[in-house]
Amino acid sequence: MLPAPSLCNLRSPTGTHSHYLCRRSNINQTPTLEAARDTFKPFVERIQPDKSVVVLHDSDADGVTAGVVLQLALSRTGFQNVTLVAPNRDRNAWTPANRERVIASAPDSLFVLDLGSQSEPVIAGVPTCFIDHHRPEGVPPGDTLISAYTWEPIPNTSLLIWELCSSLTDVSDLDWIAAIGTVSDLGEKAPFEMLAVAKSRYTAKYLKEASALINSARRASQYNPEVAVRALLTHDNPRSLVNSSTQEVEQLRESRKEVQAAMEQAKKAAPVFSGNVALVRVNSPCQIHPLIAQSWRTRLPKYIVMVANEGYIPGRVNFSVRTASGINVLDFLKNVDLSPGEGSYGHGHDSASGGSLPVERWNELLTSLGFETKGF
Repeated sequence: MLPAPSLCNLRSPTGTHSHYLCRRSNINQTPTLEAARDTFKPFVERIQPDKSVVVLHDSDADGVTAGVVLQLALSRTGFQNVTLVAPNRDRNAWTPANRERVIASAPDSLFVLDLGSQSEPVIAGVPTCFIDHHRPEGVPPGDTLISAYTWEPIPNTSLLIWELCSSLTDVSDLDWIAAIGTVSDLGEKAPFEMLAVAKSRYTAKYLKEASALINSARRASQYNPEVAVRALLTHDNPRSLVNSSTQEVEQLRESRKEVQAAMEQAKKAAPVFSGNVALVRVNSPCQIHPLIAQSWRTRLPKYIVMVANEGYIPGRVNFSVRTASGINVLDFLKNVDLSPGEGSYGHGHDSASGGSLPVERWNELLTSLGFETKGF
């Protein structure tokens, strides 16, 4: 079971009290696992089994595994029309392109997993349940938010989904899928009973290998999280997936090789500094900026590390922000004053965030932080 301490006594990952949601308790109505289950089950019970249910999930290993666990659990419960939808490379549920992806599946009900929450509906008029562990930024009127942001420790989304679904049906055999997402987001030492049991049952080696393969589908230059979904659905444990020779897994292996090669090249980039911010520039069609940021985070523990990738989406700069300094990077980014425009930034976790901005707005962000923008 996940620990479920009281809302206002929780502590954030940086060690400061999580006053944000204590002040805004109207947003977080699920301060415990029990409250989350009491919110989740009635939402599911209001859906008629023959109606269309769409699950919009993030494309990283945590989001993909969360989507797969929820789809399988709902199917076991009797739902006949459950569709998984992954966002495009923007990974933003509220962009017109991603809304069109959801609309194409004609949802009667919608789940949004691991993509944050805002006060604006994703699809107006469609009952929506947001399930997440990032900092909530609101919930549309009449919709449902299940947030683990104030829990201690904070579970990742696939682990949260697995726990919630256990109130609907037997999902004990899906623990390995949720564990892959947990290893990806929180590491193999995350302090959760389910992960400890999964490591004992399947070994950390195969969980980590499976996590790397599943993540490669969204990190490679050919973005294809659907391949990762199919790989999970066609295997029954991490060892069989890792050792598989199916077309999906072979494709994941090729993607992983490409990402590894891109990482080796990007590791040669050196940071430049402005105050307590370290900036690293890379140029790759692969989504390697979060990995490079994480590696520099430990090497520069007193700095906020920003890794900017100019080659991921044409005309945009995608960047990842990480820190081990204890500074809340969400607040840090929210305090950067940019003129209105396209792109988004400043969502996610207290110590891990980022964004995607057109070059002009990215240069404006750099200027505000004291960096020279020449060459961007």
